[in-house]
Amino acid sequence: MSEMKSFDDVMQRFREVTFHEKFDLIVAIANGGIIPAAILNQRLNLRVELLRINLRDPAQKPRFERPQLVSPIDFDIKGKTILLVEDRIKTGATVRFAIDLLHEAREIKTFAVNGKADYALYDEDCFKFPWIQ
Repeated sequence: MSEMKSFDDVMQRFREVTFHEKFDLIVAIANGGIIPAAILNQRLNLRVELLRINLRDPAQKPRFERPQLVSPIDFDIKGKTILLVEDRIKTGATVRFAIDLLHEAREIKTFAVNGKADYALYDEDCFKFPWIQ
């Protein structure tokens, strides 16, 4: 990882993003999506649920061939409009897996701090998030 964005710069992007849907629920892909989801929760005042999926280790090296659901989904998604939150979307494998798991939702929109998503703060080469040491 090269540069690091300042917390103020990233927070400014969070404040500027405009959502076009009314969401029922924020679903964070744990662990990376937890902090961005918490920030969005402060703005949108929506319940946050965790989708525990794992693909990579802490050094961002693939741990499994495919993303794995680490613990069962224990919240209701049927008929809901969901904002699915991840910190970075590189290959899209984890997000595609999450969308498949959430297939009973009415609508799913993706959010990433960095990467290709319905709502993304950045779409750049990897950078270090200001909340990671």
